[in-house]
Amino acid sequence: MPRPVHFEISAENPEELIEFYSKTFGWKFEKWEGPMEYWMISTGEGPGIDGGLSKRGPETQDFNTLGVEDLDAETEKVVAGGATMIMPKMAIPGIGWFAAFQDAEGNKFGMMQSDMEAK
Repeated sequence: MPRPVHFEISAENPEELIEFYSKTFGWKFEKWEGPMEYWMISTGEGPGIDGGLSKRGPETQDFNTLGVEDLDAETEKVVAGGATMIMPKMAIPGIGWFAAFQDAEGNKFGMMQSDMEAK
């Protein structure tokens, strides 16, 4: 069963938001060495999920990512259920395969299939 595995927060001023969440909740931030300005968020030990923070742009919005075993099969299911694909399957090198969708009410979400060999 797909479950949330990652959340995202966007910010006009990432440094200020990083300071807020670090001081307020003790979250840890690490700059990602990927192709975009992005920080990985560690929210601590125990139950819960970690996330990421990006610089806000015209297409960014806060959303959750679901972990799935088979991205292609889950894509078929969510599209058949009424969702629209808004970002086709793409590799996130060394992490896995990602695609983004919008449900019938306009809520956006992602799905990720882990695959360390993704390129």
